[in-house]
Amino acid sequence: MQLTFDDDVEDFRAEFVRFLDANLPPEVEAAAEQSRSTSHVPQWARRWQRLQFDHGWLLPGNPPEFGGRNAGILEQFVHREELARRRIYHAFNPQGVGIIAASLLSFGSDEQKQRWAVPILRADMTASLGMSEPGAGSDLAGLSTRAVREGDGFVVNGQKVWTSGAHDADVILTFVRTDPDAPKHKGISALLIPTDSPGLVRRPFASVYDRDHLDFNEVFFTDVRVPAENLVGPLNGGWRVANGSLGHERTMMWMAFANRLEQLLQDFVPAAAVDKDRYATAAMDYQALRLLGSAALGQAARGERDIPGVSVLKLFGSEAEQRALGYALDAAGAEGLRSPTLTAPYNPYSPELFTADWFTRYISSYAGTISGGASEIQRNIIAQRVLGLPAR
Repeated sequence: MQLTFDDDVEDFRAEFVRFLDANLPPEVEAAAEQSRSTSHVPQWARRWQRLQFDHGWLLPGNPPEFGGRNAGILEQFVHREELARRRIYHAFNPQGVGIIAASLLSFGSDEQKQRWAVPILRADMTASLGMSEPGAGSDLAGLSTRAVREGDGFVVNGQKVWTSGAHDADVILTFVRTDPDAPKHKGISALLIPTDSPGLVRRPFASVYDRDHLDFNEVFFTDVRVPAENLVGPLNGGWRVANGSLGHERTMMWMAFANRLEQLLQDFVPAAAVDKDRYATAAMDYQALRLLGSAALGQAARGERDIPGVSVLKLFGSEAEQRALGYALDAAGAEGLRSPTLTAPYNPYSPELFTADWFTRYISSYAGTISGGASEIQRNIIAQRVLGLPAR
């Protein structure tokens, strides 16, 4: 199956290509100062993000006042396709732009949109997402960080972990428990907490694959006071905000996995003599992901929502990438510990990973099976909402 688009969608693509040809900063291809975390935006990248915002190319599906042009889902797809084709960034703060600002546009007040969403979209500030905790992990409903109402605000105590880019972020969208007596899904709220708040401590730590590129953080809250106007959505309505946040993250996540699988297939040959059956498996996984994703795209274009289907794509895409990297690592043997000669590196947020050795690339793929909802969570969703199996 070949995915084709109507003339108006291709005209949209052509207009975006002309914008890129005329405005793409030289730092993109020159690999100038890169991001040190997912909330660190170099000055040249801030200028690039603002330029996209001002011309409606940052997030084309947004209204013009929020960096878009009210584009439909198909136009949004070809926009991402052209970015991937050139292997370039549209934003160095992916969680801030793609999740937090998007959540504010969906659930925030008009004042919050202007105070927080617009500066994040324009790269005037960066944002991080505070969900995971030491005792909860991917089970957001198990969080224990507390926010107690006092006067005209909240007092927050607790801890988050795996908080990407928190040490470089200006604000953290933090999910907290505001009603300990309610069912665990119904007592959660979302607060915007500035990272310079007294009592907030960020401790970055190294990942298993890179001890120099610090992105993960522990974040501690000790009697942190947060104004009531920083509450996003209704009190105790954080579960809905969280699902909306992850929905923004997952909507086209399959496309990133497909792009990386395509790159992996190109890299296999110079890296090692991969077993033909394994190469064929990776190639079929890539084609299957593109076909399933295209079908989901068609559904979205018709206004149909298929949340369980998104879980299928996320689960399949992340594990197909990990499987393909495992094949490449096995085939490379000891050479897998050395940097390969690649055709062209691609990873829109961490370019150094895809110029790394096969071992580093393989272990980094585990992040894809966790972020955006761990594989175990996706399997539960599929079991219950696709297969109709009872919850345990």
